[in-house]
Amino acid sequence: MAGKTKAPKKKGQNQSPNEQAISLDDPRLYVNRELSLLEFQQRVLEEAQDETNPLLERVKFLSILGSNLDEFFMVRVAGLKNQLDAGIFETGPDGLSPAQQLELIRARVLRLMDDAHQCRKFLLRELAKHGICVLEYEELSPAQKESVNRYFTDTIYPVLTPLAHDPGRPWPHISNLSLNLSVLIHDKRGHEQFARLKVPDTLPQLIPLQRRTSSASKQISFVWIEQVIQANLEKLFPGMEVVESHPFHVTRDADTAIQEIEAADLLESVEESVRQRRFGAVVRLKVSRGMPARILDILRENLNVDDSDIYQVDGPLALVRLRHLAALDRPELKEPPFVPASLPGHGEEEDIYALIRKGDILLHHPFDSFQPVVDFLRTAARDPNVLAIKMTLYRVGKNSPVVSALLEAMEYGKQVAVLVELKARFDEESNIEWARALEKEGVHVVYGLVGLKIHGKIALVVRREGEVIRRYVHMSTGNYNAVTAHLYTDLGLFTCNEEIGADASDLFNYLTGYSAKADYRKLLVAPINLRERLEGLILREIEYAQKGLPARLIFKINALADPRIIRLLYEASRAGVQVDLIARGICSLRPGVPGVSERIHVRSIVGRFLEHSRIFYFQNGGAEEIYLGSADLMPRNINRRVEILFPIEKPSQIRLIRDRILAVYLADNVKARIMQADGTYVRARREKGEKAINSQAFLLERKKTRN
Repeated sequence: MAGKTKAPKKKGQNQSPNEQAISLDDPRLYVNRELSLLEFQQRVLEEAQDETNPLLERVKFLSILGSNLDEFFMVRVAGLKNQLDAGIFETGPDGLSPAQQLELIRARVLRLMDDAHQCRKFLLRELAKHGICVLEYEELSPAQKESVNRYFTDTIYPVLTPLAHDPGRPWPHISNLSLNLSVLIHDKRGHEQFARLKVPDTLPQLIPLQRRTSSASKQISFVWIEQVIQANLEKLFPGMEVVESHPFHVTRDADTAIQEIEAADLLESVEESVRQRRFGAVVRLKVSRGMPARILDILRENLNVDDSDIYQVDGPLALVRLRHLAALDRPELKEPPFVPASLPGHGEEEDIYALIRKGDILLHHPFDSFQPVVDFLRTAARDPNVLAIKMTLYRVGKNSPVVSALLEAMEYGKQVAVLVELKARFDEESNIEWARALEKEGVHVVYGLVGLKIHGKIALVVRREGEVIRRYVHMSTGNYNAVTAHLYTDLGLFTCNEEIGADASDLFNYLTGYSAKADYRKLLVAPINLRERLEGLILREIEYAQKGLPARLIFKINALADPRIIRLLYEASRAGVQVDLIARGICSLRPGVPGVSERIHVRSIVGRFLEHSRIFYFQNGGAEEIYLGSADLMPRNINRRVEILFPIEKPSQIRLIRDRILAVYLADNVKARIMQADGTYVRARREKGEKAINSQAFLLERKKTRN
């Protein structure tokens, strides 16, 4: 391994280093995590541009891009701006200061937005060919204008609240992610006045028009709600002359810090944090490209934004609203529906616990049904032999059957303890509601640990079986959310292994009580032993390679940004370990750098389902080991969250994950993108005559065959 050298002068992010001149600490070996995250957004956009995807699926990807960029600004850009405001100028492993990152982010986002709106225009033209038209107000026929104007009077008008801004009335609060109209009017004396009008998000954003043909026709047309409002502004300002109006969209800092003083106050602290999110500093102002300078000056001054925070858009300002089009009932323009595979034997003569006693059960969602997980809890709720149920809840969604099962367990007199993570970003309000509902029914609810976010997914059922107390455990890479289980790829394991059951009990004692236990038998638990054990497993692979033995690592993760892990992977490559990374989103490691990462290959798969499972494969000299879990390779996951990695010990399941899951992802030549040393991605090459492999479609088809 090369010795440490003086760090070179900062250069562009796209420059690959010379392996003879740098150490593993050289900033050029690390891709900035924010720019890497924007590269992921580029891959999402490419799915919207991909002509092989059904048309409404492409629209869905474009709306996802809009949502992702909103969150990126609310959290990542806001965090960088807060660092600047606090006078923090430290650089990360990549050597970029907060100011440099913000400059590079703006340039990248501008390109993304331009490409996204070009894609939007193309998709709308294609939709029109299929009878789905999004029209400009000026394009409407007289009858259509009469119809939507009547809708404005009857439905929209009562909801609107124009807010004037003048010396007697202060600047109104502009809420986060709100779409607004800036309106200039002349009063009776000819003086120019400014008013702000919020476009209500409680009403349909795309207003359907009267069908021009029979009701049996699939022809349907829409117009954006803000254009209808703009066409009827004189009704809101009677006696005034409406000079002009222009839309604008505000994004605020939503990463409000939670002041955790005492655990008992955490619920109240999170509720206050959610309220404060509406009032965070503005981090992005989107305006229509034609907005006059004098109106932009008013917004700039009153929203306290710089030119670098302003993004001019040619078209609708909030791409996320395209989800309303994607939701249309046009199955011929979407992916075909599928039925997840059922668990063999489940729901027949044997209950879920009898099946688990026969051996560990591995489920691969969404290809396998999530129903066994729900039944695991429902059966426990009603089983007179079950004494206690304990589980963690991170994101459960609305109308959760999992929470319903826990409430039912209370009705049957079970002891139920639930750790609800209130700090699950953007799901706080939902989790607060569930926490209060559970508490109301007598469930022991714990709100997390001070300074740590509980991200691990685990459920424990304690059951009396004759003279024996047996513990049944479910662990997963994904949340206990029946909706996302149909949309995300995740792996879950049922087991009644005694050592894992004992570890689960110790873990819940740590989460709900006081415990400093550090010697877990099977589980890798962050922040207790996960880093040490994971790094030890990588070092073991390095030792095999140094002895001239076959050595391989395959990690399937959402994100890789931990500098210590990246350095270890560089060392593994130098030692001769073959490293395959399937990283959906962020990857701060540079693959293929001569002398540093020649044996590291990185691919990202963006497809129909959100890749969410985390798999860690170690060749281990032929005695292969696999861990699954909730942890990504990020400093926050390893150092500041409670995460769980659990082993797969059944040889047939190890082979299944290796040969029928990981191997399929590594063979994908349809949806896979291959990371280059400069941090960009290119589509996987398919040689002439080579069979096309879409990993998700392949896995789905295989489960259909089993069904």
